[in-house]
Amino acid sequence: MDRKKFLKKGLVGMSGIVAIPTLIASCSKDDENVDPEDCAVSPSETGGPFPIKTPADLVRENIIGDRTGIPLLITIKVENTNNDCAALEGVLVDVWHCDAKGNYSEYSGQIDGNFTNNSFLRGRQVTNADGMASFISIYPGWYPGRAPHLHLEIKDADGNSLLITQTAFPEDISNTVYATETYNGDFDTSNEEDGEFGDSLNRNIATAVTGNTIDGYTLLETIKVAG
Repeated sequence: MDRKKFLKKGLVGMSGIVAIPTLIASCSKDDENVDPEDCAVSPSETGGPFPIKTPADLVRENIIGDRTGIPLLITIKVENTNNDCAALEGVLVDVWHCDAKGNYSEYSGQIDGNFTNNSFLRGRQVTNADGMASFISIYPGWYPGRAPHLHLEIKDADGNSLLITQTAFPEDISNTVYATETYNGDFDTSNEEDGEFGDSLNRNIATAVTGNTIDGYTLLETIKVAG
C-alpha cells in the first residue's frame, strides 16, 4: 500500500482515534558480523512475554483498534534464503506491539491495567507476489528496560513458524515521536543497550522509517527466512 492510500484508507473516519491533524530465542554474537545485505536468515528474537494468542482470528490490515498515537504504515517484505532471497509469496506475517503508553493487548498486569479482552495492535496478513504485507498501525511506545520495537512472526501457509524476530526503530525518530503529547517522553533503554538488539542491531534496525509527526510515518523492513 502506498502512502496516499494509507492516509486515505487508514485515517479517514478515525477522528479521535488517530492523533494527527490530517521462551527466549536470542541471537548469537556472530550476528553482529553478518552484513545486512547478505542472503542470511534474519536474527531470531523472543516472541514473549506477550505473543499473539489467536493470530488466525486477527486477519486484518488495520490493527489500530481504539488506540491513539502517531500513524505508522508497517510494510514487511519476506525473502526466501533457500531461493537466493527471492520474494516469498503466500506466507503469514503476524505483527504485534505495545501502544503509546507501553501496554499490550490480550494480557493483564499492564501499565494501565487489564487488557485481556482487547486485541489492539495485533494482526495477520498474507504476503503478496512481491513478498509484501502491510499493516496500518501507530508508532509503538516504550516500557522500562526495552528499546522501542515491534514483534514479527513469519509462518508458512500451514501455520508452521519460520522465524520469530523483532524490529528496532531509529532513535532520532523515536525521540521526535515521544516528544508529542500522546507518548511517555524519552525512552530509558537505547538500541545498543537493549538485550535483544545488542548483538545484531545492524540487522534488526528497520530498513527505512520516513515521515513526520503530522502526516505519520512509514516503516519498511525486509525479513529473511529459510522458506
